[in-house]
Amino acid sequence: MKNIKLIALAFSIVFATACKDNKKKSEMTDTDMEETEMEGTSDQMDNMEMDKELTFSLSPKSESSVTGQVMFKQNGDDVTMTANMSGLSEGTHAIHIHEKADCSSADGTSAGGHWNPTGQPHGEWGDEGGYHKGDIGNFEVGNDGKGMVQMTTDQWCIGCGDDSKDIMGKAIIVHEGTDDFTSQPSGAAGSRVSCGGIIE
Repeated sequence: MKNIKLIALAFSIVFATACKDNKKKSEMTDTDMEETEMEGTSDQMDNMEMDKELTFSLSPKSESSVTGQVMFKQNGDDVTMTANMSGLSEGTHAIHIHEKADCSSADGTSAGGHWNPTGQPHGEWGDEGGYHKGDIGNFEVGNDGKGMVQMTTDQWCIGCGDDSKDIMGKAIIVHEGTDDFTSQPSGAAGSRVSCGGIIE
């Protein structure tokens, strides 16, 4: 009889221990699932923070009538700039990012020189010999006086705080002439006919 009681007690202990282990495993699985869900939500939040957009106007400078609108949109690591301008003379014109979001002067010189955080020589975008982060380049204008520029790059960011990439606090300058991609430090692109600060 004692043997039967001992066997029954042993089975009870084994059963109770197995139940506790299963409960712990179940609790751990629930916790792991919650952590995974939280990690997924965190990744989504990070992606949402990376998706940014800002739009601003270009104002006439140097007694021109050149106006326009510029939009920067960041999607992940890529930033796309779209600029639409009007009031330009027919032909080829240059457009650059300049150092400061200050368009207060009549000739646009308050925006400073080309944005060049990496200390490179002026050149065409992507040139192995070097180029400024602000060297967007040239665009064509028809007899209607309108021009459009669009480019996408991972070398810019919107408000990320990286001094070598962050376009916030800079300016877009449209030039009267053509960038020759050779003359230092500005490409001999002529007077500044329109300016807009990259600010929120």
